[in-house]
Amino acid sequence: MAAVEAHRVFVYGGRGALGSKCVEYFKSKGWWVACVDIASNENADANVLVQLSDSFTDQAEQVTADVSRLLGDAKVDAILCVAGGWAGGNASDKALYKNTDQMWKQSVWTSVISAHLATKHLKEGGLLTLPGAKASLAGTPGMIGYGMAKAAVHQLCQSLAGDDGGMPRVPQQLPFYPLPWTRQ
Repeated sequence: MAAVEAHRVFVYGGRGALGSKCVEYFKSKGWWVACVDIASNENADANVLVQLSDSFTDQAEQVTADVSRLLGDAKVDAILCVAGGWAGGNASDKALYKNTDQMWKQSVWTSVISAHLATKHLKEGGLLTLPGAKASLAGTPGMIGYGMAKAAVHQLCQSLAGDDGGMPRVPQQLPFYPLPWTRQ
């Protein structure tokens, strides 16, 4: 009798509050789980450590190369991007630039990298999730950087769903909208 191949999942942001719960859940179901984050998750089967950078290109190339070294030609069933965070501020806030930069790096960079990883390592019919936010479907005057970044993730999802979006054949691709009280 042939051995059953374990399901495989990448959790981008797998050390954070939501990501740790995702790692824990998939491990409890017998999945092979890899964590992509700035710190290791000891519950994951493998970890890809993100080297923080002010250059999107440098960070994206580092993560892509490390994931490719880890997987080789293997494919995964799912890539869950749950990286993110929250930072507030309106246009007059002293921290507007810093907060917008942080939100872009934590939500947009991670989503674009996850989407590209899906083109290389996601099985046909696999699942890609990206961290949208319901709040960004309208104006976000008290959290401009957050709203802009999450709106960009929504645009990315729409682009990936298009015929020329570059995704593997028939993937399941879902933006998800976590509400603050679900991240406990």
